[in-house]
Amino acid sequence: MPLCLQGEVRVDLQTLLVLTAVSLSPSCSCLMAPMAVALILGWWLVAASRAQQLPRPSLLLHPSQGVSLGDNVTLRCHLPLPAAWVWLYLEGRWSYAKYIDKKQDTTEFSFLSTSREHAGTYLCQYQVSESEDVSVMSDPVKLVLTDRSFPSPHISLHPEERVGTGTNVTIRCWNKDYGAAFLLHKDGHSAPIQRLVPDDVGAVSFTLFGVTPADSGTYRCSYHPKNHPFLSSPLGDSVTLEVTPTPAPPGAELVSRGNLVVAVVRDWAAVLIFALGIFFVIDARSLWIRRDESLGGEGI
Repeated sequence: MPLCLQGEVRVDLQTLLVLTAVSLSPSCSCLMAPMAVALILGWWLVAASRAQQLPRPSLLLHPSQGVSLGDNVTLRCHLPLPAAWVWLYLEGRWSYAKYIDKKQDTTEFSFLSTSREHAGTYLCQYQVSESEDVSVMSDPVKLVLTDRSFPSPHISLHPEERVGTGTNVTIRCWNKDYGAAFLLHKDGHSAPIQRLVPDDVGAVSFTLFGVTPADSGTYRCSYHPKNHPFLSSPLGDSVTLEVTPTPAPPGAELVSRGNLVVAVVRDWAAVLIFALGIFFVIDARSLWIRRDESLGGEGI
């Protein structure tokens, strides 16, 4: 049976066919077929249950952003259970196995000087101690390396710098020779906030719709070079956007105060009408009571 490194359960088709053929041969009892099927299903359910019991590991990259070619990088695979073996995979290329000789909840894989070959998508997986059970893969982690041999992109802002709340702002980035996908960065955010593919002249236009003061800040661009999705250019020059709150129109404060006065008067009027209604109901009831008492006295 082939080994499944992702925790999936696979049955060898040839073995299954042989078992089925034997169980259905005329020389066997008619009970052999259901027994064989039951054994196969039982084995499959046990294997599936064991695979599902292994929690998924998690993979973290340190540092997580701004890694350049030649920098040191560490990938940490966090293990929810004591493990004997841990595998690190670079998707589509190679894998590296590491034996753990003591109980620990984290295994580190370090690159002392990164090169282009290290860029890509990584996953990790573990095998528990004294068992053949293998976990499912961790969630993928992307290692994108900044290659400073590529020129930085250009950037422009329209309208320039200071705008009012609600304005649509366009940030344009371009590099006609290298860019395959452009990324918009805002200072203070660890990840890019937008991504666009350039037009025929190697330019993109990022639009911020209906900006608010929260959109104020410094913006820069980078790009992925053509045919290198896991390499990035250096960040380019910056532009600064300042969003000012829209001032209230003349007389707006007086109108607001007038509306408040009207609302208060309306509420008090409602309370007064309600109180008068209750008063009239009670007064009418008392009149009816006195009338009944008067009619009763005349009858006597």
